[in-house]
Amino acid sequence: MVRSALPSKEKSYKTLLGDVQRRNEIEQLRHINARTIDEALSLLADYGERAKIIAGSVDVISLMKNKIISPSILVNVKSIPGLRYIKQDSESLKIGALASIKDISVSTVVRERYNLLTEAALSVAGPQIRNMATISGNLCQETRCWYYRRPPVTGRIFFCLRKGGRACYALGGQNAYHAIIEAKKCHSAFPSDMAVALTALGAKVKIVGAAGDRTIPLEEFYNEFGTNLRPTEMIVEIQLPTPESNTKQQYLKFRYRKSIDFAISSVAAVIRIIKETVSDARIVLGGVAPTPYLAKQAEEVLKGKRLTQGLAETATKKALAKVKPLSMNGYKVQLTEALIKRAILE
Repeated sequence: MVRSALPSKEKSYKTLLGDVQRRNEIEQLRHINARTIDEALSLLADYGERAKIIAGSVDVISLMKNKIISPSILVNVKSIPGLRYIKQDSESLKIGALASIKDISVSTVVRERYNLLTEAALSVAGPQIRNMATISGNLCQETRCWYYRRPPVTGRIFFCLRKGGRACYALGGQNAYHAIIEAKKCHSAFPSDMAVALTALGAKVKIVGAAGDRTIPLEEFYNEFGTNLRPTEMIVEIQLPTPESNTKQQYLKFRYRKSIDFAISSVAAVIRIIKETVSDARIVLGGVAPTPYLAKQAEEVLKGKRLTQGLAETATKKALAKVKPLSMNGYKVQLTEALIKRAILE
């Protein structure tokens, strides 16, 4: 009887010890409301990769719940005054990092001059998320790939490349929603609607950090494994040039559930037409590559030519000339072709 009881007591002790350790881990997590940009940067410099910025908290909290990230400190920047704005000057539209997706979706100046951005904002999730989520958080959100998002407790196999593992499990696994183009190592599909739209509009992102400030084109902000934002940096503003006259804008997105889903495929097109001839064009794809994909070959096909259905079909083929679908996502090719053609012609 004594021998049979000992393992039970030992197990109970270990369970209790584990509970205490987990509580200690939770208690060690600090949450600080930064009052200024300098204070936020100071905290980021002190803690480095152990710190995470939060504002709307839509993505970071989800990652923490699944133990994908375990920061030591959460730096709340929503408490910093002066970063929630949308204003137009003679040269550009400027959007503060804390402007919500709803702010953008209801902005009159955005709707009048950047209707593509309004369309993209209204396609993001549902009203509750749009109320909470900030533009900077939307741009910095992590991939929705289930191999990345799966909690560690489900098995070591799910430590994919993006989490420091040795392989991208989408290659031989469930890959129906993954990338079909420009995926070299990580095959996750880019999730942000706003980034695709902003890239098509030629947006730049203003970044401040311990090493100095920089403003870069949004397409240079991303890499195959996420963003090029350093641990000691934060976004403070997005800048958009004023669209030229005679420019048409279009944002199209396909998803199974129209109310909440991320894009299976999306297209943002900004095309300037003068006397029925395409003067300039920018076409950006979402949901089909690890980053916003600039279809530069399609743009070159369109420029300097009269816009016709035949030209649109040729440009569409060029846009997807480098596709390499996986075992379960070949359907994305035809789907994206249809979206590109519509975005060009409508």
